Amino acid sequence: MHLKGRRHRLQYKKKVNPELPVEIKPSNRARKLQEGKLRKQKQKAVLKRQRDDEQRWHLEMRSEPDSSWHTEMSRYEEDMYWRRMEEEQLYWGEQRHRMAPPPLMSRPGMPVPPLLQPMRRPDSPDDRHIMAKHSTIYPVEEELQAVQRIVSHTERALKLVSDSLLEKEPPAAVTEAVTEAVTEADAGEKVPDNQAARMLKGVMRVGILAKGLLLHGDRNVELILLAAKKPTLSLLKDIAEQLPKEMAPFSEDQYEVMSHPEEANIVIFSSKEPKMQVTISLTSPLMREDPAPEKEEKAGDKAAEKGVPEKDPADVLNQKKCLEYLAALRHAKWFQARANGLQSCVIIIRVLRDLCQRVPTWGKMPSWAMELLVEKAISSATGPLGPGEAMRRVLECIATGILLPDGPGLLDPCEKHQTDALGSMTKQAREDITASAQHALRLLAFRQIHKVLGMDSLPASKASARNRKRRRDGSETGEGEGEGKKDKKEDAEEMDA
Repeated sequence: MHLKGRRHRLQYKKKVNPELPVEIKPSNRARKLQEGKLRKQKQKAVLKRQRDDEQRWHLEMRSEPDSSWHTEMSRYEEDMYWRRMEEEQLYWGEQRHRMAPPPLMSRPGMPVPPLLQPMRRPDSPDDRHIMAKHSTIYPVEEELQAVQRIVSHTERALKLVSDSLLEKEPPAAVTEAVTEAVTEADAGEKVPDNQAARMLKGVMRVGILAKGLLLHGDRNVELILLAAKKPTLSLLKDIAEQLPKEMAPFSEDQYEVMSHPEEANIVIFSSKEPKMQVTISLTSPLMREDPAPEKEEKAGDKAAEKGVPEKDPADVLNQKKCLEYLAALRHAKWFQARANGLQSCVIIIRVLRDLCQRVPTWGKMPSWAMELLVEKAISSATGPLGPGEAMRRVLECIATGILLPDGPGLLDPCEKHQTDALGSMTKQAREDITASAQHALRLLAFRQIHKVLGMDSLPASKASARNRKRRRDGSETGEGEGEGKKDKKEDAEEMDA
């Protein structure tokens, strides 16, 4: 056994035969490094496979491009939306391995390099509870596929409807001033000159679909359809009549189309489970009350030269609703530019949306105001925040009284004039939400975040269990001695029984 042993073979290799093959036994440090490397490679492979799948879906969603039809997709990539939960979980898993304790070989009192100092407590109980709650409220795969299917079918059908209306309209139906207003005001991109006669300029995604805030159970998504002229009742009816015909050739599903003139929108219902519906809101940048002075003068001069006074059609749609749809388009663009790339922002908004659905007190808070508040609270922090810290910071912001009438308020960044995003809330609703946030903070302080999230408490992780102090033996004094005596007494009773 001694001759076959590894230690003897190493000595023989060192003194007699340097070419003797002896297996190398890795140290604990080398083995841990190798395990970490393999784990990272596995995570990268999973992430790459997911990206390939969503890229293929992304190409299907953008199929049949046409330069004459302006379809503004979300500025952020679609795969970031569908892969949000998986990326967050991979990120926190990597953070836990990266934030390792300082090396043991350093001398006592030696300062730890800044790169080795953890900026936050990795995988805190609040983080685990919020991520567990997020995984339960995130839409399932069937719902995501249903949303993808009905949205893609609707966008293709609207493009065909726009083409059919283009064939009916004369080329001079839309003036250059109208075209310029549409392309520069809300579309964000200039449209070629040969599209001046197109009545329907493009379709944009807004609301929870464009912001990536879908929850499990959400059945309604919104689209904005931009028209070159002020939308009318006759145009709305024409679109509603043509949509079923245009959707029939490329869709096996049976869709029901209903128009709502008082709401200036069209609703499409799907018949296949899970049943989804798309709300298509019709609007135009020309519905704004205060157009730019230069464009107004320019349009007035051209109208005066032609001798045709500009008047609104008799059956023009509700102006208030059309302005609300334009505001929704600005909100979606702002969210994609400011809040979407902010760490933990989308997760916290999803959790708060679920809170607003469960608790009637929080349901009185406007969704746009909540999104502004979460973005402002997280972006004003000194560094990136985890889910638990971000949730606590948002609740602290509300608990300090930002919603109260005498508080600082919350300005809407998407409006030219100073507009309070909380203007629709009553005084009682503001006080109730503030008191509820203060109570939620107390629950977080006593490690009862599961009550705020409406879920069961999760068991302690292995890392936190290792950090706890070991139970004292019966020979020691204090609390451990009492516990030891109690155990002995219980054992004696069991034996007597």
